[in-house]
Amino acid sequence: MSETEVLVLGRSGVDLYPLQSGVGLEEVETFGKYLGGSAANVAVAAARLGRRTALVTGVGDDPFGRFVRRALRDLGVDDRHVVVDDAHLTPVTFCELFPPDDFPLWFYRRPTAPDLQVRPEDLDADAVRDADLFWCTLTGLSELPSREAHHAAWGARGRRGLTVLDLDHRPMFWASEDDASREVSRALEHVGVAVGNREECRVAVGETDPDRAADALLERGVELAVVKQGPLGVLGKTREERVVVPPTPVDVVNGLGAGDAFGGALCDGLLAGLDLPDVLRRCNAAGAIVASRLECSTAMPTREEVDAHVRAAAAAAPAEEVGSRA
Repeated sequence: MSETEVLVLGRSGVDLYPLQSGVGLEEVETFGKYLGGSAANVAVAAARLGRRTALVTGVGDDPFGRFVRRALRDLGVDDRHVVVDDAHLTPVTFCELFPPDDFPLWFYRRPTAPDLQVRPEDLDADAVRDADLFWCTLTGLSELPSREAHHAAWGARGRRGLTVLDLDHRPMFWASEDDASREVSRALEHVGVAVGNREECRVAVGETDPDRAADALLERGVELAVVKQGPLGVLGKTREERVVVPPTPVDVVNGLGAGDAFGGALCDGLLAGLDLPDVLRRCNAAGAIVASRLECSTAMPTREEVDAHVRAAAAAAPAEEVGSRA
């Protein structure tokens, strides 16, 4: 049994979320402070589901950096691989809340952030190689030396176990979309699972139609393509199987952490060896639970909460998965 089941490499920081909804930041008077960053949130989501989880990231030698490390530990994530960077400040991110579907983000990460300064020599190659599942995001490829660290990690891993790429595309982190497309094309050579929404698939493989996007990802060598379709649910596709699972209804408070909760549940389901429909139902449930809450990291659901949500959704409206064998 591996010491670490889920090893995540990527972005961390501090989320400052308004405690007032429906107004711009210029009108907000109070904020809540939370652990943030997509990679950190996925790590927390997997840990909340009972997985032994660690995060490789960078933080500043500052109070917010100390907060990030403490919050990771408090939420069950091993912080031994967190690099402390004394040259750059821990980033903060603000959001605005306009439910149900408008949540603008304001990233304070200039000129760079410690998580993008993680170097190949900062990696524990044995930990990367031995983790049952290794997760990273497209954002980590947007700058050097982080890009080099990602490729070093994939080289050390050699496609062992489950290797996942989150197609998470944040345009503000890239000089151009062409740069992002080029880097994701290189990355797909090293991973077995790719997950993203339709727009992220367009950047990755030039397709927004879910089936064509999934097929293009499979042609690039991945074994499982997961395409999130918003109100149309989620498509999961391998070379032998196609599954569509509808979303579970929820009153949205903040949709920003839903994708990271989805990612943590995907890690858990893949490690458990569940059938693809069951994996995707649990991913949808985890995302819906977090979308109904204000915060992200501290809102990640437990296994019991996901189980209850899946049961309630099935009782209210039995799932209409579309499955077929290729």
